Amino acid sequence: MLRRRKNKHLTLALSPSTIAASRQRGAVVDRQTCDVLVVGAGAAGLAAAVTAAHYGASVILAEKAPVIGGTSAWSGGWIWVPCTAVAHRHGIVEDISEPRRYLSAVLGNGFDADRVDAFLAAAPEMVDFFETRTALRFDCGARIPDTYGDLPGAGTGGRSVIAQPFDGRALGADIALLRRPLPETAFLGMTIQAGPDLRAFLTATRSVSSALYVAQRLGRHLWDLARHGRGMQLRNGNALVARLLKSARDAGVDIRPSHPVQRLTRDADGVTGAVLQGPSGPVEIAARRGVILAAGGYPQDAARKSASFPHPGHHRTLAVPEATGDGLALAEAVGGGQATDLAAPAAFCPVSEVVWPDGRKGTFPHIIDRGKPGVIGVLADGRRFCNEGLGYHDYVRDMLRALPEGAEPMSWLVCDHRFLRRYGLGIVRPAPVPVGPWIKSGYLKTGATPRALATACGIDPDGLRETLETFNTFARRGEDPAFHRGTTPYMRLQGDPDITPNPCLAPIETAPFYAVRLVPGSFGTFAGLRTDCLARVLDHAGQPVAGLYAAGADMASVMGGHYPAGGINLGPALTFGFVAGRHAAGGAA
Repeated sequence: MLRRRKNKHLTLALSPSTIAASRQRGAVVDRQTCDVLVVGAGAAGLAAAVTAAHYGASVILAEKAPVIGGTSAWSGGWIWVPCTAVAHRHGIVEDISEPRRYLSAVLGNGFDADRVDAFLAAAPEMVDFFETRTALRFDCGARIPDTYGDLPGAGTGGRSVIAQPFDGRALGADIALLRRPLPETAFLGMTIQAGPDLRAFLTATRSVSSALYVAQRLGRHLWDLARHGRGMQLRNGNALVARLLKSARDAGVDIRPSHPVQRLTRDADGVTGAVLQGPSGPVEIAARRGVILAAGGYPQDAARKSASFPHPGHHRTLAVPEATGDGLALAEAVGGGQATDLAAPAAFCPVSEVVWPDGRKGTFPHIIDRGKPGVIGVLADGRRFCNEGLGYHDYVRDMLRALPEGAEPMSWLVCDHRFLRRYGLGIVRPAPVPVGPWIKSGYLKTGATPRALATACGIDPDGLRETLETFNTFARRGEDPAFHRGTTPYMRLQGDPDITPNPCLAPIETAPFYAVRLVPGSFGTFAGLRTDCLARVLDHAGQPVAGLYAAGADMASVMGGHYPAGGINLGPALTFGFVAGRHAAGGAA
């Protein structure tokens, strides 16, 4: 009996014994052809695949994991793309020179004019393409400002978009392919979006309308859990990936989960395809128009992290386990080169280590809580070291700079009872969710006085007492002379509009007191492959490796290792995925 394995390009007849023998010796058991092969099914890879397919290419999308979405599916989903039609619909119109001026100010010597200009030119085209030709629809971050509001060209809103919420039932059977949300950033498996959605959850005990909204959301979510085994009200990165997944199916992309790439193939003219590890053995794919690498960077590659990260042994990543540097290794084997001169190797974020009641370990990203009024970050000496209301990347950068020589890289977020029940702290949710289990587990430290809290944490008691006395004196007046919290639109948005005179400041004085330990973490890596304006991988001489592209974290960040605004990972990922897919398919010169 022969088993026949088919695709739309050719048919091969293989016996079970031949397949088994081939598996043992690693030989290719199948040869197939497409126009474009995309490696990695996060936002960048999906964007590249959908674009190439719409421009007439036959596309195979190979994903290492058994599910689709990569780290993008775990993200907050915000996308930094200035000057789009989405912003125009909300009355926000600006010249492209303004975001360019802002990026120039933030990036400094890391400002790559050619690639920045390519990004700014293609980003609006990308948004228009996906909104008009695919299932992807965007909402506008009309009130979301850039991080450094005191720099020239900083925007006060409209430069960010996010995928509209999506009903997972529209995916049909493909919902099983969608990577589930990160448990630490979901509530009972339900994604909550920053903005009005999150504010309703934070004010549910103080607002009737918020309580009704939350009750409706929770009721629907519990129904979905009972009927489908997972949440179907998709938001954030999960909604983005779901919409891209549906778009890929609609465009005829051949999606292959559990197909890691073993190696690229090449001839004298350039990259010609790749060998995948399929369920029945190696499969050689001939890609007539190119290979696009979007495998998620190297956040799970211990060797590369040791060579580029500060304190790599203490660093916790928020990336998926499969992001082990495959794209970089594949490109290097055919002459591509990694960028190692960026301001930072990764998009940093302070994180806390979570141990769930069943023993599972997780990582919580501290994105929202640091900017709320009534919390400060301190080192082991009890002293503040940064403006807690700035970006998460800034918090880690400033923490590492302030550490004494040889000190363990860690800090503490300190708050009081009023803050904890109003906003929560890390994985600890606000009222009415109980806090006792997190105190019992040791995640949340507590003390009846600041001195008792300091003793529980190993913080210098006198240092913390003095810090709180000084901080509280000024916070009551809405002032922060040490670090100037609340002085830019970005900081004020992170605060609480119900708190006056400064939405970012409140005294820490209502016992008991609490603290959570923070360590360096990151969302993903910046130090990817060197590429040109068309997302083509460059060799060590600065010339394109023919037939090879990179996008997402496999591409060196166009931001030069800086973090000028929320969404600067996904914005370039989608944009250069679009650029690579269009160029590889022959849709643009």
